[in-house]
Amino acid sequence: MMNLKIQKTDKLAILPQYAHLGDAGMDLFSIEDREIAPGDTALIHTGIKIELPKSTEAQIRPRSGLALKNSITVLNTPGTIDEGYRGEVAVILINHGKHIFKVERHMKVAQMVIKPVIRVNVIEVENLSETERAEGGFGSTGLK
Repeated sequence: MMNLKIQKTDKLAILPQYAHLGDAGMDLFSIEDREIAPGDTALIHTGIKIELPKSTEAQIRPRSGLALKNSITVLNTPGTIDEGYRGEVAVILINHGKHIFKVERHMKVAQMVIKPVIRVNVIEVENLSETERAEGGFGSTGLK
């Protein structure tokens, strides 16, 4: 198991936490009360900074309950936090709903998943290998 080092930058901050054994994502908590009008976005502060383990990234993802019940999601999903970033973890939320959404202090606003990073060498070539799929995409296999 790897360690994730966390520094609180605000006394109201709650450390990220897994809700259940086996969960992939840790809940991230707001440190502020904020309203997001329909169609608007807001940067929600968590009051934490992180130090990721070597060769990892943190992905910030929406919470399914907020998406289903309130049409609230993470705008740049998944948001990527690189290993070398040491600033505050914040979440860009967008309100796709029809009503004002109230973010409350200590509300679970997103989840954070820690993933390994594979670095690659970029090589320019004249041709790519052939595959059965070739250039088929954008619904080329149909719906049924």
